[in-house]
Amino acid sequence: MADDDRLASYRDKRDPESTPEPDASSSEAGDGPIFVVQEHDASTRHFDLRIEIDGVLKSWSVPKGPPTDPSDKRMAIPTEDHPVGYADFEGVIPEDEYGGGTVLIWDRGPYRNLREAKDDDGASMAEAYDDGKLEVWLDGDKIRGGYALIRTGSADDDDARWLLVKMDDDEADARRNPTSTEPESVASGRTMDEIADEEGGDDS
Repeated sequence: MADDDRLASYRDKRDPESTPEPDASSSEAGDGPIFVVQEHDASTRHFDLRIEIDGVLKSWSVPKGPPTDPSDKRMAIPTEDHPVGYADFEGVIPEDEYGGGTVLIWDRGPYRNLREAKDDDGASMAEAYDDGKLEVWLDGDKIRGGYALIRTGSADDDDARWLLVKMDDDEADARRNPTSTEPESVASGRTMDEIADEEGGDDS
């Protein structure tokens, strides 16, 4: 399926004349696949995890953000694919637009596919996504190490939910809660309130 087709839902939900978000053709070339976690103060405040797979950002809404404790399984609700250029978006979406509210780049960086490296597996990211089990190593500024995304329903279920789980490795730390203690953007150093104030949004 062409990237353009996968981004049809993204395009349909946004008016490029009314929102500062990147258009569906936005992309940035890089040395490898990336991930981004964006904090989003929309109708409810949450975090969006996006992972680059085959030219688009596969996306999940994670209400509580990514965990650092392996025993803490976080709900992840799939949302529409986003263009790769969305990983650089930080600003304020107008209130009357889809997803209206402030967006902050909470963390981002490269990642690698852990399943591909397994001799008895070798699944690509696209295959792992279709299987409903992603295993990745994230190299962010705030979160690092192995993470698994596991689909809890069938691939044909539009309401299928996923779980985001921190793997039990040297980067796991049950004492940390970076979503609360590290609120600043890794891109600009700003807080949500500062972005809202500087770019004319309403963070209420």
